Amino acid sequence: MSKRRTISGRTIVISGAASGIGRALAQRLSAHSCPVAISDVDEGGLKETEAGLRGPVLARVLDVRDADAQRDFAAEVADWAPQPIGAVFNNAGVAVSSSVLDSVPEDDNWLWDINFHGVVNGTRAFLPVLVKQDEGAIVNTSSVFGLVGMPNQSAYCSAKFAVRGFTDSLRQELRGTGVTAINVHPGGINTNIVRNARFRRDPEGRGRSHEQMADEFAAITMTQPGKAAEIIHRGVEAGKARILVGPDAYVFDALARIAPTRYYDVMSMAMTRLRRRAAAATP
Repeated sequence: MSKRRTISGRTIVISGAASGIGRALAQRLSAHSCPVAISDVDEGGLKETEAGLRGPVLARVLDVRDADAQRDFAAEVADWAPQPIGAVFNNAGVAVSSSVLDSVPEDDNWLWDINFHGVVNGTRAFLPVLVKQDEGAIVNTSSVFGLVGMPNQSAYCSAKFAVRGFTDSLRQELRGTGVTAINVHPGGINTNIVRNARFRRDPEGRGRSHEQMADEFAAITMTQPGKAAEIIHRGVEAGKARILVGPDAYVFDALARIAPTRYYDVMSMAMTRLRRRAAAATP
């Protein structure tokens, strides 16, 4: 049985808070009386997030790949926090799109270091604080691409599957304590992750530019960041171990269960229809 927990009013830690889901989480939780400690490598975006928050905020420019910097930030947050830490959202993430055949090792390593090792670094940095206070949640952002494998997303999928496995393992280790670990699986969220991705050429061979691919992604996303933040906040407080974000996330999850080796046949047809609809809507 899930155990409800309250994070409203508690101190919250969020990485990747300069935009997207991270910024939306900071805005929502600050509005729910949470002191928020936010970090991102994007100093300009982080300052914009900080300026829009209502209550106490601690903002630090931080590269999640730097384990020492994450530990230093955890110590700083522990000293600063006016309330116990309710949740740590390891949310920072980047994207790369390439076939395995054409993949560039440097791009894949860049993604793995941020999307997986960044999550591990954040977890290791803050877990001792949560265990000491015997309450709180580690909330790690996986993806629907951590539920199914998708073509031209081998680096991203492998990192998000790794986050899922790491977080599930941690949750079992924490049984019997006041701390838990939660996987978040967002579907298509209207953020800048594709616009900020490393791009070399259209992996599908359709000749699209980086900008065209970003526009196409934005046209088919089903969930805005604010709605994603609401779903995640409510899911954590409801005691969920796994939070699916967006209607497409439920479709991915169902297909992975029902057709574990044939899900892409269905998905490819649906994606073709969505692309046609997006193309028709574009002037």
